This record gives sequence, structure tokens and C-alpha cells, in this order.
Amino acid sequence: MPHVIAHSRPHTAPAGLSRLVRHFSLALTAARQRRHLAQLDDALLRDIGLTRQDVQHELERPVWDVPASWLK
Repeated sequence: MPHVIAHSRPHTAPAGLSRLVRHFSLALTAARQRRHLAQLDDALLRDIGLTRQDVQHELERPVWDVPASWLK
């Protein structure tokens, strides 16, 4: 007769690993959004209330520096 575990739980990643994966995913999202922001022309930037300097400042941020609101 095969051995059956009566109360098996699904495998879950350790909290630290899950947090690391989430931060990595957020960093990739931020990098993609910053690349798209850099491609906007000055008229579109004006429409959303940004200057070319604002964009340059955003592009200089480290990839892992994401808005605090994303981490909630």
C-alpha cells in the first residue's frame, strides 16, 4: 500500500525569497517605466506636469529605488 501523508501543505517559498522576487519584479517594472518616460516628447511631458529635468532625475535613480507606495 502506498504511503500517503494525510496533512500535506503546498510548498511555499520562504518569506525572504518571496520578498526578494517581489522587489526584483518592482525594479524591472520601474526600469521599464523609466525607459518609456524617457521616450516622451516635451509636449507630452508638459501634459503630465513634468520637465525634461524631472525625467533626467528619474533616470538617474538606481533601478532598485522604487516609489514607497509600491512596497505596501
